Amino acid sequence: MTKKVRIKDIAERAGVSVGTVDRVLHKRPNVSPVARKKIEAALKEMNYQPNVYASALASNRSYKFVMILPKHVKTAYWEEIEEGGQKATSNHRDFNIELMIVYFNRFDSKSFTKAANEAMTQNPDGIILVPHDLTNTRRFTDKLHSENIPFVMLDSFMPDLKPLAFFGQDSFNSGFFAGKMLMMMAGQKTKKVLMMRPLVNGKAPSKQQANREEGFRHYMIDHFPDVEIINLDLKEDTQKYATETFSKFLNDNPDIKTCITFSSGAYVMGEYLSETNKRNIQVMGYDMTPRNEKCLKDGSIDFLIAQHGFRQGYYCVKVLFDAVVLQKSVKPINYMPIELICKENAEFYQRYEL
Repeated sequence: MTKKVRIKDIAERAGVSVGTVDRVLHKRPNVSPVARKKIEAALKEMNYQPNVYASALASNRSYKFVMILPKHVKTAYWEEIEEGGQKATSNHRDFNIELMIVYFNRFDSKSFTKAANEAMTQNPDGIILVPHDLTNTRRFTDKLHSENIPFVMLDSFMPDLKPLAFFGQDSFNSGFFAGKMLMMMAGQKTKKVLMMRPLVNGKAPSKQQANREEGFRHYMIDHFPDVEIINLDLKEDTQKYATETFSKFLNDNPDIKTCITFSSGAYVMGEYLSETNKRNIQVMGYDMTPRNEKCLKDGSIDFLIAQHGFRQGYYCVKVLFDAVVLQKSVKPINYMPIELICKENAEFYQRYEL
Protein backbone atom coordinates (compact mmCIF):
# COMPACT_ATOMS: atom_id res chain seq x y z
CA MET A 1 0.00 0.00 0.00
CA THR A 2 1.39 3.42 -0.98
CA LYS A 3 2.11 5.63 2.02
CA LYS A 4 0.02 8.80 2.13
CA VAL A 5 2.10 11.92 1.52
CA ARG A 6 1.42 14.59 4.14
CA ILE A 7 2.01 18.32 3.84
CA LYS A 8 4.50 17.95 6.69
CA ASP A 9 6.51 15.42 4.63
CA ILE A 10 6.61 17.77 1.64
CA ALA A 11 7.76 20.67 3.85
CA GLU A 12 10.59 18.58 5.30
CA ARG A 13 11.73 17.43 1.84
CA ALA A 14 11.67 20.99 0.44
CA GLY A 15 13.13 22.60 3.56
CA VAL A 16 10.28 25.09 3.96
CA SER A 17 7.42 25.65 6.38
CA VAL A 18 4.11 23.78 6.29
CA GLY A 19 2.33 27.09 5.69
CA THR A 20 4.41 27.74 2.56
CA VAL A 21 3.54 24.30 1.17
CA ASP A 22 -0.13 24.94 1.90
CA ARG A 23 -0.01 28.24 -0.03
CA VAL A 24 1.52 26.52 -3.06
CA LEU A 25 -0.97 23.64 -3.00
CA HIS A 26 -3.90 26.04 -2.87
CA LYS A 27 -2.39 28.45 -5.41
CA ARG A 28 -2.17 31.34 -2.98
CA PRO A 29 0.23 34.28 -3.38
CA ASN A 30 3.22 35.39 -1.27
CA VAL A 31 5.56 32.49 -2.06
CA SER A 32 9.08 33.23 -3.26
CA PRO A 33 10.17 31.75 -6.61
CA VAL A 34 12.95 29.80 -4.87
CA ALA A 35 10.57 28.23 -2.32
CA ARG A 36 7.98 27.44 -5.00
CA LYS A 37 10.61 25.70 -7.11
CA LYS A 38 11.75 23.55 -4.14
CA ILE A 39 8.17 22.58 -3.29
CA GLU A 40 7.30 21.68 -6.89
CA ALA A 41 10.40 19.50 -7.07
CA ALA A 42 9.46 17.77 -3.82
CA LEU A 43 5.91 17.16 -5.08
CA LYS A 44 7.25 15.52 -8.19
CA GLU A 45 9.82 13.41 -6.34
CA MET A 46 7.21 12.18 -3.84
CA ASN A 47 4.54 11.61 -6.53
CA TYR A 48 2.09 13.69 -4.53
CA GLN A 49 -1.57 13.21 -5.52
CA PRO A 50 -3.91 15.79 -3.98
CA ASN A 51 -7.22 14.66 -2.50
CA VAL A 52 -9.43 16.78 -4.72
CA TYR A 53 -12.62 15.54 -3.10
CA ALA A 54 -11.48 16.54 0.36
CA SER A 55 -10.32 19.93 -0.89
CA ALA A 56 -13.63 20.58 -2.63
CA LEU A 57 -15.59 19.62 0.47
CA ALA A 58 -13.38 21.74 2.69
CA SER A 59 -13.93 24.81 0.53
CA ASN A 60 -17.65 24.78 1.46
CA ARG A 61 -18.49 26.52 -1.82
CA SER A 62 -21.83 26.20 -3.52
CA TYR A 63 -22.22 25.70 -7.28
CA LYS A 64 -25.08 26.34 -9.66
CA PHE A 65 -25.43 24.59 -13.00
CA VAL A 66 -28.18 25.48 -15.47
CA MET A 67 -29.64 23.06 -18.01
CA ILE A 68 -31.32 24.63 -21.06
CA LEU A 69 -33.77 22.21 -22.69
CA PRO A 70 -36.60 22.32 -25.23
CA LYS A 71 -40.10 22.43 -23.78
CA HIS A 72 -41.54 18.92 -23.74
CA VAL A 73 -44.27 16.67 -22.44
CA LYS A 74 -43.71 14.41 -19.45
CA THR A 75 -43.18 11.24 -21.47
CA ALA A 76 -40.66 12.72 -23.89
CA TYR A 77 -37.00 11.82 -24.35
CA TRP A 78 -36.04 15.12 -22.71
CA GLU A 79 -37.72 14.03 -19.49
CA GLU A 80 -35.14 11.25 -19.14
CA ILE A 81 -32.35 13.80 -19.57
CA GLU A 82 -33.86 15.91 -16.78
CA GLU A 83 -34.09 12.90 -14.50
CA GLY A 84 -30.49 11.97 -15.20
CA GLY A 85 -29.31 15.49 -14.41
CA GLN A 86 -31.27 15.53 -11.17
CA LYS A 87 -29.84 12.14 -10.17
CA ALA A 88 -26.27 13.33 -10.70
CA THR A 89 -27.02 16.45 -8.66
CA SER A 90 -28.42 14.32 -5.85
CA ASN A 91 -25.40 12.02 -5.92
CA HIS A 92 -23.10 15.04 -5.42
CA ARG A 93 -25.27 16.92 -2.94
CA ASP A 94 -22.43 16.97 -0.36
CA PHE A 95 -20.68 19.47 -2.63
CA ASN A 96 -23.55 21.98 -2.54
CA ILE A 97 -24.51 21.61 -6.19
CA GLU A 98 -27.78 23.01 -7.47
CA LEU A 99 -29.27 22.28 -10.89
CA MET A 100 -31.74 24.70 -12.43
CA ILE A 101 -33.64 23.84 -15.63
CA VAL A 102 -34.98 26.44 -18.05
CA TYR A 103 -36.98 25.73 -21.19
CA PHE A 104 -37.30 27.19 -24.65
CA ASN A 105 -39.49 26.65 -27.68
CA ARG A 106 -37.24 24.80 -30.08
CA PHE A 107 -38.75 26.55 -33.08
CA ASP A 108 -38.58 30.10 -31.74
CA SER A 109 -35.26 31.96 -31.66
CA LYS A 110 -36.65 34.60 -29.29
CA SER A 111 -37.63 31.87 -26.85
CA PHE A 112 -34.09 30.48 -26.95
CA THR A 113 -32.59 33.92 -26.35
CA LYS A 114 -34.96 34.46 -23.42
CA ALA A 115 -33.97 31.13 -21.86
CA ALA A 116 -30.28 31.91 -22.36
CA ASN A 117 -30.69 35.30 -20.70
CA GLU A 118 -32.58 33.71 -17.81
CA ALA A 119 -29.75 31.21 -17.37
CA MET A 120 -27.20 34.03 -17.17
CA THR A 121 -29.14 35.84 -14.45
CA GLN A 122 -28.37 32.86 -12.20
CA ASN A 123 -24.61 33.55 -12.30
CA PRO A 124 -24.03 29.93 -13.30
CA ASP A 125 -20.84 27.99 -12.72
CA GLY A 126 -21.65 25.85 -15.76
CA ILE A 127 -24.26 25.42 -18.49
CA ILE A 128 -25.76 22.32 -20.12
CA LEU A 129 -27.15 23.31 -23.48
CA VAL A 130 -29.33 21.88 -26.22
CA PRO A 131 -28.45 24.22 -29.09
CA HIS A 132 -30.78 26.23 -31.28
CA ASP A 133 -29.62 27.23 -34.75
CA LEU A 134 -25.92 27.96 -35.18
CA THR A 135 -26.24 31.77 -35.23
CA ASN A 136 -28.26 32.08 -32.02
CA THR A 137 -26.27 29.40 -30.25
CA ARG A 138 -22.95 31.01 -31.20
CA ARG A 139 -24.13 34.38 -29.87
CA PHE A 140 -24.80 32.74 -26.51
CA THR A 141 -21.68 30.56 -26.36
CA ASP A 142 -19.45 33.51 -27.28
CA LYS A 143 -20.81 35.22 -24.18
CA LEU A 144 -20.13 32.12 -22.10
CA HIS A 145 -16.55 32.01 -23.35
CA SER A 146 -16.06 35.71 -22.60
CA GLU A 147 -17.20 35.13 -19.01
CA ASN A 148 -15.24 31.87 -18.63
CA ILE A 149 -18.37 29.81 -18.02
CA PRO A 150 -17.90 26.21 -19.22
CA PHE A 151 -20.74 24.60 -21.15
CA VAL A 152 -21.66 21.10 -22.22
CA MET A 153 -23.66 20.39 -25.37
CA LEU A 154 -26.42 17.83 -25.77
CA ASP A 155 -28.23 16.47 -28.83
CA SER A 156 -26.38 18.35 -31.58
CA PHE A 157 -22.61 18.67 -31.70
CA MET A 158 -21.25 22.03 -32.90
CA PRO A 159 -17.46 21.67 -32.48
CA ASP A 160 -16.70 25.18 -33.77
CA LEU A 161 -18.37 26.58 -30.64
CA LYS A 162 -15.74 24.84 -28.48
CA PRO A 163 -17.85 23.28 -25.74
CA LEU A 164 -16.21 21.73 -22.72
CA ALA A 165 -17.81 18.43 -23.74
CA PHE A 166 -20.52 16.88 -25.88
CA PHE A 167 -22.84 13.97 -25.09
CA GLY A 168 -25.01 12.34 -27.73
CA GLN A 169 -25.00 9.90 -30.61
CA ASP A 170 -22.98 10.22 -33.78
CA SER A 171 -26.13 11.18 -35.66
CA PHE A 172 -24.92 10.47 -39.19
CA ASN A 173 -23.64 6.99 -38.30
CA SER A 174 -26.81 6.38 -36.31
CA GLY A 175 -28.91 7.03 -39.42
CA PHE A 176 -26.57 4.90 -41.53
CA PHE A 177 -26.92 2.07 -38.99
CA ALA A 178 -30.72 2.50 -38.98
CA GLY A 179 -30.79 2.04 -42.74
CA LYS A 180 -28.74 -1.13 -42.51
CA MET A 181 -30.98 -2.63 -39.81
CA LEU A 182 -34.17 -1.54 -41.55
CA MET A 183 -33.27 -3.25 -44.80
CA MET A 184 -32.22 -6.42 -42.99
CA MET A 185 -35.71 -6.42 -41.47
CA ALA A 186 -37.51 -5.46 -44.69
CA GLY A 187 -35.74 -7.86 -47.03
CA GLN A 188 -34.20 -7.62 -50.48
CA LYS A 189 -37.54 -7.47 -52.31
CA THR A 190 -38.54 -4.16 -50.70
CA LYS A 191 -39.30 -1.50 -53.30
CA LYS A 192 -40.54 1.38 -51.14
CA VAL A 193 -39.80 2.75 -47.67
CA LEU A 194 -41.99 5.25 -45.86
CA MET A 195 -40.04 7.96 -44.04
CA MET A 196 -42.26 9.64 -41.44
CA ARG A 197 -40.90 13.12 -40.74
CA PRO A 198 -42.16 15.59 -38.13
CA LEU A 199 -41.41 19.01 -39.58
CA VAL A 200 -41.78 22.58 -38.41
CA ASN A 201 -41.89 25.28 -41.07
CA GLY A 202 -40.71 22.68 -43.56
CA LYS A 203 -37.56 21.82 -41.57
CA ALA A 204 -36.43 19.05 -39.25
CA PRO A 205 -36.84 20.22 -35.64
CA SER A 206 -33.23 19.38 -34.77
CA LYS A 207 -29.84 19.09 -36.41
CA GLN A 208 -29.65 15.60 -34.95
CA GLN A 209 -32.77 14.46 -36.81
CA ALA A 210 -31.50 15.99 -40.07
CA ASN A 211 -28.11 14.25 -39.68
CA ARG A 212 -29.77 10.91 -39.03
CA GLU A 213 -31.82 11.28 -42.19
CA GLU A 214 -28.70 12.19 -44.14
CA GLY A 215 -26.89 9.09 -42.85
CA PHE A 216 -29.87 6.91 -43.75
CA ARG A 217 -30.07 8.28 -47.26
CA HIS A 218 -26.34 7.70 -47.77
CA TYR A 219 -26.77 4.07 -46.79
CA MET A 220 -29.72 3.62 -49.12
CA ILE A 221 -27.95 5.26 -52.07
CA ASP A 222 -24.87 3.11 -51.51
CA HIS A 223 -26.67 -0.22 -51.02
CA PHE A 224 -30.27 0.07 -52.21
CA PRO A 225 -30.34 2.79 -54.86
CA ASP A 226 -33.49 1.38 -56.48
CA VAL A 227 -35.60 1.53 -53.32
CA GLU A 228 -37.92 4.52 -53.38
CA ILE A 229 -38.02 6.61 -50.19
CA ILE A 230 -41.43 8.24 -49.81
CA ASN A 231 -41.66 11.12 -47.35
CA LEU A 232 -44.70 11.58 -45.16
CA ASP A 233 -44.35 14.96 -43.46
CA LEU A 234 -46.34 15.44 -40.25
CA LYS A 235 -47.01 19.03 -39.29
CA GLU A 236 -49.12 18.29 -36.21
CA ASP A 237 -48.76 15.90 -33.30
CA THR A 238 -52.40 15.05 -32.60
CA GLN A 239 -53.51 11.44 -32.83
CA LYS A 240 -56.65 12.42 -34.76
CA TYR A 241 -54.60 14.20 -37.40
CA ALA A 242 -52.18 11.27 -37.63
CA THR A 243 -54.98 8.73 -37.98
CA GLU A 244 -56.59 10.65 -40.85
CA THR A 245 -53.22 11.18 -42.52
CA PHE A 246 -52.11 7.56 -42.23
CA SER A 247 -55.43 6.17 -43.43
CA LYS A 248 -55.34 8.25 -46.59
CA PHE A 249 -51.64 7.68 -47.21
CA LEU A 250 -51.73 3.92 -46.77
CA ASN A 251 -54.86 3.61 -48.89
CA ASP A 252 -53.04 5.48 -51.65
CA ASN A 253 -49.86 3.41 -51.15
CA PRO A 254 -50.97 -0.16 -50.31
CA ASP A 255 -47.60 -1.63 -51.31
CA ILE A 256 -45.69 0.14 -48.50
CA LYS A 257 -44.76 -2.32 -45.75
CA THR A 258 -41.80 -0.56 -44.08
CA CYS A 259 -41.73 2.70 -42.11
CA ILE A 260 -38.93 4.61 -40.38
CA THR A 261 -38.79 7.83 -38.41
CA PHE A 262 -35.76 9.61 -36.95
CA SER A 263 -37.64 11.21 -34.09
CA SER A 264 -39.08 9.81 -30.85
CA GLY A 265 -42.56 9.81 -32.44
CA ALA A 266 -42.64 6.25 -33.79
CA TYR A 267 -45.54 5.60 -31.41
CA VAL A 268 -47.77 7.78 -33.61
CA MET A 269 -47.63 5.12 -36.31
CA GLY A 270 -47.53 2.28 -33.77
CA GLU A 271 -50.69 3.42 -32.00
CA TYR A 272 -52.45 3.89 -35.32
CA LEU A 273 -51.58 0.32 -36.35
CA SER A 274 -52.81 -1.02 -33.00
CA GLU A 275 -56.07 0.92 -33.05
CA THR A 276 -56.87 -0.06 -36.62
CA ASN A 277 -55.66 -3.65 -36.07
CA LYS A 278 -53.20 -3.35 -38.95
CA ARG A 279 -50.00 -5.33 -38.36
CA ASN A 280 -48.65 -5.54 -41.87
CA ILE A 281 -46.22 -2.60 -41.61
CA GLN A 282 -42.80 -2.85 -40.01
CA VAL A 283 -41.83 0.23 -38.00
CA MET A 284 -38.46 1.50 -36.77
CA GLY A 285 -37.94 4.62 -34.68
CA TYR A 286 -35.90 6.21 -31.92
CA ASP A 287 -35.97 6.43 -28.13
CA MET A 288 -37.39 4.20 -25.41
CA THR A 289 -40.04 6.66 -24.27
CA PRO A 290 -43.05 5.10 -22.47
CA ARG A 291 -45.39 5.28 -25.49
CA ASN A 292 -42.74 3.90 -27.84
CA GLU A 293 -41.93 1.14 -25.36
CA LYS A 294 -45.60 0.14 -25.09
CA CYS A 295 -45.86 -0.13 -28.89
CA LEU A 296 -42.62 -2.12 -29.00
CA LYS A 297 -43.97 -4.62 -26.49
CA ASP A 298 -47.32 -5.01 -28.22
CA GLY A 299 -45.61 -5.50 -31.58
CA SER A 300 -46.78 -2.38 -33.41
CA ILE A 301 -43.17 -1.09 -33.42
CA ASP A 302 -40.47 -3.57 -34.43
CA PHE A 303 -37.26 -1.79 -33.44
CA LEU A 304 -36.13 1.30 -31.56
CA ILE A 305 -32.68 2.84 -31.46
CA ALA A 306 -31.99 4.00 -27.92
CA GLN A 307 -29.99 7.10 -26.98
CA HIS A 308 -29.80 6.64 -23.20
CA GLY A 309 -31.24 10.05 -22.36
CA PHE A 310 -30.97 9.44 -18.60
CA ARG A 311 -27.27 8.73 -18.90
CA GLN A 312 -26.72 11.78 -21.08
CA GLY A 313 -28.31 14.03 -18.47
CA TYR A 314 -26.36 12.36 -15.68
CA TYR A 315 -23.00 12.58 -17.43
CA CYS A 316 -23.51 16.22 -18.41
CA VAL A 317 -23.81 17.22 -14.75
CA LYS A 318 -21.01 14.83 -13.79
CA VAL A 319 -18.60 16.32 -16.32
CA LEU A 320 -19.32 19.85 -15.06
CA PHE A 321 -18.75 18.60 -11.51
CA ASP A 322 -15.41 17.10 -12.51
CA ALA A 323 -14.28 20.20 -14.40
CA VAL A 324 -15.62 22.95 -12.14
CA VAL A 325 -15.58 21.47 -8.65
CA LEU A 326 -12.67 19.03 -8.86
CA GLN A 327 -10.72 21.00 -11.48
CA LYS A 328 -10.11 17.82 -13.47
CA SER A 329 -9.62 17.52 -17.21
CA VAL A 330 -12.54 15.87 -19.01
CA LYS A 331 -13.11 13.98 -22.24
CA PRO A 332 -14.47 16.45 -24.83
CA ILE A 333 -16.45 14.14 -27.17
CA ASN A 334 -18.62 11.44 -25.64
CA TYR A 335 -20.67 9.48 -28.15
CA MET A 336 -23.49 7.38 -26.75
CA PRO A 337 -23.98 3.79 -27.95
CA ILE A 338 -26.19 3.10 -30.95
CA GLU A 339 -28.29 0.41 -29.32
CA LEU A 340 -31.00 -1.55 -31.13
CA ILE A 341 -33.98 -2.55 -28.98
CA CYS A 342 -36.71 -5.01 -29.90
CA LYS A 343 -39.54 -6.69 -28.00
CA GLU A 344 -37.32 -9.54 -26.86
CA ASN A 345 -34.59 -7.43 -25.23
CA ALA A 346 -36.65 -4.41 -24.10
CA GLU A 347 -36.72 -5.63 -20.49
CA PHE A 348 -32.93 -5.50 -20.37
CA TYR A 349 -32.60 -1.92 -21.54
CA GLN A 350 -30.70 -0.12 -18.77
CA ARG A 351 -32.53 3.19 -18.60
CA TYR A 352 -31.75 4.43 -15.10
CA GLU A 353 -29.04 2.29 -13.52
CA LEU A 354 -25.63 3.93 -13.12
